[in-house]
Amino acid sequence: MPGNISDSTDDVVDVLTAQIEGHFGMSMDSLKAAVAAAPTVHLAATEIVSWHRLLVASQAVLERAEDELLTALQTQSAEVVDAPTMDLAHRVNAAVAARDGRAMAVRWLLDPNAPGKTGLAAERLARFSGTQRGPAVPAGAVPAAAPRAGRGVLR
Repeated sequence: MPGNISDSTDDVVDVLTAQIEGHFGMSMDSLKAAVAAAPTVHLAATEIVSWHRLLVASQAVLERAEDELLTALQTQSAEVVDAPTMDLAHRVNAAVAARDGRAMAVRWLLDPNAPGKTGLAAERLARFSGTQRGPAVPAGAVPAAAPRAGRGVLR
């Protein structure tokens, strides 16, 4: 985008979009359409599409903030920056942090070996989020006949 402070920030979205497309073997538009048609079929795809949408939105906010800051800086003298311009600089910093946080979430979702996705941490997360596969109690541990109300059942 002409006039942007940092045109290379587009690369974050472009690189992650390419990684998503490679991971799922389809274009982002096709993946979005598939998720929209059946959001519960592939929950990982649904989650990645959702985070990608947030990433793209935060990139747009960042670009607007950068453009506003650049415009304000062009009207300032080099020695003095006024409070409204500093506020714009803080908005740019916040927008970068939001965009980078969302990019990290997309990277984590794409990495099957990311910390927390394997081992004890993943098992605890699965139990907490309700995504654990299989019965919560092994089938052999369930009594053949459950006690009826009024017979040994606390109320």
